[in-house]
Order: sequence, then structure tokens, then C-alpha cells
Amino acid sequence: MTYCVGLCLEEGLVFLADTRTNAGVDQVGTFRKMALFQKEGDRFFALMSAGNLAITQAVKEILLQGNLLNGNNLWNATNTHEAAVVVGDAIKQVYDRDFKALQKAGIDFNCNLIFGGQVQGEKPRLFNIYSAGNFIEATPETCYFQIGESKYGKPILDRVVNFKTPLNLATKCALISMDSTLNSNISVGLPLDLFVYERDQFKSDKVVTIDETNPYFSMIHEVWGEKLRNAFMDIPEPNWNGSRRGKTIISTAKRLGPVPIHRAKLKSGQNKKTK
Repeated sequence: MTYCVGLCLEEGLVFLADTRTNAGVDQVGTFRKMALFQKEGDRFFALMSAGNLAITQAVKEILLQGNLLNGNNLWNATNTHEAAVVVGDAIKQVYDRDFKALQKAGIDFNCNLIFGGQVQGEKPRLFNIYSAGNFIEATPETCYFQIGESKYGKPILDRVVNFKTPLNLATKCALISMDSTLNSNISVGLPLDLFVYERDQFKSDKVVTIDETNPYFSMIHEVWGEKLRNAFMDIPEPNWNGSRRGKTIISTAKRLGPVPIHRAKLKSGQNKKTK
């Protein structure tokens, strides 16, 4: 499976992807799900992929070859939105070529991408591109996208990240999100690819591949787990009878009454059993 997360912030962009793929428990491999595209001083894009590996690799190859799709490619697109259209057109090209064969084999056309970057003269932008080639764009109100096994790493992002979050803090948050996913899902695994893009830089001086020997990620794993356990122990246990100090859990809900208890009915003439 996969977990990738991309964040679009005021200061720039953060991209983080794992590298594990699997087709059952005995077919596990390592494949990069992140690709970077640079035209020095003019544009920089990052692409992360989830879904059928053959499909996503075919899409990436079309983009790398620079084939014109409706007159455009990543190198001549006038803005990042237009570049996202190019990525969507690449998906459609693979769909037109492979869909019937995949359908005959009983395989879904499954392709989900996070694509983002910056073209000279505009702000950094981030898109979630779907199997149909259509997409949505991140906004200051919804500033991150996840693909793959997203549920494990989502809570920390929702609680911490917003559009104004500094890049370094957002990077830490993304790594904690990934650590939570690694801890709970065996289909996501190391190494990780991390790319942090600073607004208007058009270069890749903050790219790192992280494995189990990385000192910062090892620290994240140990400290986050310890802090979570400590926070858990610091929260008072539920108070059921009001006799102890702390918040009572017995309270009348505003929208629903108590759960009804359905009691057994005795048949006519049947006596209750007594102890």
C-alpha cells in the first residue's frame, strides 16, 4: 500500500512519501512514489503517487518524456494549474490505452496523485489528482492532501497544521503523521522520501531519504510514543458515581436519551427464577 502527504503553506510546500508496495504478504517491494521535476530558475514540481504501480509508473514516464498533451507538457505549462491539467491528461492517456485490458483481467484502474510546486510569477500550489484525471486544489482552509493509508496520520495534521504553520514545524508534523501510520499499518514502510520546498527558491536543497538509521526520525519515533503515553496517563479516568474529584462521565446528552435496554418478557404462566 502507500502513505503520502503533501502540505501547501504560506512559506512553501512539504512532500512526504513511503516506498513500500505489496501484493499480498509475501510480495513486498520498495519503489519510489515521489518524482521531482525542475527547470532551473523557472519552475519546480513534485509528484507523489498511490494506487496501481504499473499505472502510476506509466503516468510518470509520460511526464518525464515531455510528450505534448494537448499542446502542453510540464516544461511549457504557463502555471501550476496548467501543469496539473497535463498530469491529468497523462492519466487519461494511460486509461485509454490500458483500461479495457485491465477490465478484462478484473483489475480496477486505480491512480491517485498529489502534485504541486511553483512556476515563476505565481505562488506555490498543490493538487490532488484522481483516476479520471480531474483534480482539486488545496486552499488556506484545507491546506494538505493525503493519499493511500491516510486515516492513521490524519488526527495530528488536523490538530496542528494550518496555512500559517512554519515549514519546519509542518515537516515535524508530517513525520509524526508518517510515524503513526508506520506504527499501525504494515503495508506502509521505510525508507521515506521527504522534500521541503521554500517559496520562490526553485531548487531542491531540502531533499532527504529517511531509513531506520536516520537520527531525527528515530528521535521522533521514541519521543512521540513516550509523550503520548505520558499524556494518556495524565488524563483523569472517568468518574461514574460523582464521589471522586474530576469530571463526571454521567451526564444527560442533549440530542439523544439513554440507550434503551430491551428486557426479556416472561411467557404467560412462567414464574421468575429466584436465586
